[in-house]
Amino acid sequence: MSRQNDHQKKDAAFSFSTVKRAVVKIGSNVLTEPGGLSLKVIRSVSRQASLLMAHGVEVILVSSGAMASGIRKIGLAHRPAEIPKRQAVAAVGQAGLILAYESAFARHRRKVAQILLTSDDLSHRRRYLNTRNTFSTLLEWGIVPVVNENDTVAVESIKFGDNDHLAAMITLLLDADVLINLTDIDGLYDRDPRMHRDARLIPRVEKIGRTIERVAGGLPGALGTGGMGTKIKAARKVTAAGIPMIIAQGGKPDILLKLFAGETHGTFFVPKTERLTRRKCWIAFNLKHQGALLVDAGAARAVLRDGKSLLPSGVLEVVGDFQAGAAVAVQAGNRHVIGTGLVNYSAADIRKIMGRQTNQIEGCLGQKTYDEVIHRDNLAVTRRQ
Repeated sequence: MSRQNDHQKKDAAFSFSTVKRAVVKIGSNVLTEPGGLSLKVIRSVSRQASLLMAHGVEVILVSSGAMASGIRKIGLAHRPAEIPKRQAVAAVGQAGLILAYESAFARHRRKVAQILLTSDDLSHRRRYLNTRNTFSTLLEWGIVPVVNENDTVAVESIKFGDNDHLAAMITLLLDADVLINLTDIDGLYDRDPRMHRDARLIPRVEKIGRTIERVAGGLPGALGTGGMGTKIKAARKVTAAGIPMIIAQGGKPDILLKLFAGETHGTFFVPKTERLTRRKCWIAFNLKHQGALLVDAGAARAVLRDGKSLLPSGVLEVVGDFQAGAAVAVQAGNRHVIGTGLVNYSAADIRKIMGRQTNQIEGCLGQKTYDEVIHRDNLAVTRRQ
């Protein structure tokens, strides 16, 4: 497990030999077949995960397949359009999905735990911490967490939307060393390989920009809700936090073992050099923006390059109406979001002090509670310099 592939040798900060905690996301198209769940794939993944665990690697599975399993089990021709029916189908399918994993891991004397989440569970700090503690206990006991979105109760306002996003959130929650996204194609191509025979695999992505987003497209599978576009969004989140992600073909024999042996497979997304702290990951990716602050070039440079706090002198514009403590987007240049922060002042107060020096805050507001609009400890930078 110590050998590195050629691409990964260029990344001194990453090697599979140092991975101690891995999140593995398995897509619907990998897990299902015409008759329902593919027990062959589930047994293969379970065997590989068990072998990795025997070598000291903690494995968390984010598994799709509940909807597809329920459709097959009930005998429906397609996924229902109505939300209550879709939630009922997922409830039926989830039971079969976790049972299949329980049976497969039992062959290797491993136990599994079912964890169903909504985004609301991770946006509240106390529930976020409780969730992390539950995962930590399960991993300490050598039990494999099998995670899925709680489709039975989720509504649009608290849905993750797809399991690619959920896998990214779990990766950040647990400060994992790598996210492995197993799908039904070999990785990210420069064009759709199902339509273009000359499509070429992109083995390595240094930076996720407009070109990468464009080639990813938005092509969902027949049973899943996410396409390559959602995987790119997931990669953007985890790499911004300093964690690498790999998209690989889940149907390849022993794909997880081959990756950990250092073989080159799929597409490797290069992470930022510096990792965000767990708290800053929570700020950056679990809180909904209540507004935005547009900052000038000097403030953006201080935040991005020097890790400084955001002072009122650097604020050009306030968007929205929010209270002190709210999460806001920090924008620079062409309103590109460079990070998320928790503000020390309300939107109304920031409008009064923006462009001012810190020694002028008291004169503008009648009192000065903080020097900073956003303190650097509450500012999560997600854009590369």
